[in-house]
Amino acid sequence: MSIQTIEQLRALYSSPSGRAKIKAIPQLEYHSKNFISKSPFVVISSVDKHYKLDASPRGGAAGFVKVIDDKTVLIPDAKGNNRLDSLSNIIATQHIGLLFMIPGVDETLRVNGKAYLSNDTYHLDYFIEEHKTPTACIVVHIEELFLHCAKAFMRSKLWDDSAKIDRKELPTLSKMLNSQLNIDGPLESQEDMVARYQDDL
Repeated sequence: MSIQTIEQLRALYSSPSGRAKIKAIPQLEYHSKNFISKSPFVVISSVDKHYKLDASPRGGAAGFVKVIDDKTVLIPDAKGNNRLDSLSNIIATQHIGLLFMIPGVDETLRVNGKAYLSNDTYHLDYFIEEHKTPTACIVVHIEELFLHCAKAFMRSKLWDDSAKIDRKELPTLSKMLNSQLNIDGPLESQEDMVARYQDDL
């Protein structure tokens, strides 16, 4: 059966209870600030006016996302592929979702809110001591946040060494892209790609 209404969906699941029902809070406090300060990785979700979705990984040294106050964080826009999917979506709709992760920690921090882009000196100066000052940053105004339970990471064993695969079990990125795009061009080894990326980190 195709599930097309909230009523049909809710009939299949029990209602949230206890802390799960009330855990969303409207602003940062000690524990969420501490989580962000230790997080080197966040996934940004965004959408454009035509409901085209995007999820983009962002990384840096732990605490690369800066907490400005209880309602505001800054995400530097590090050099990437220049598609600008997430940034374009933010300009279009101002909506953003964030999922912060910490290696070795199965819980995650989810943040939802409004966002805009800035290249104001006031905002970029927060990153002046970083390896490279970003061209722009994402200013996130927090509307809600909550800690997400560990079940997905426990099921996947994401941080467990036993779950890791040998990179050689997958083709190189160069080979996969050439195949997807039907390109008959030179192939770059995984080692050469990593060395090339090191200059842009």
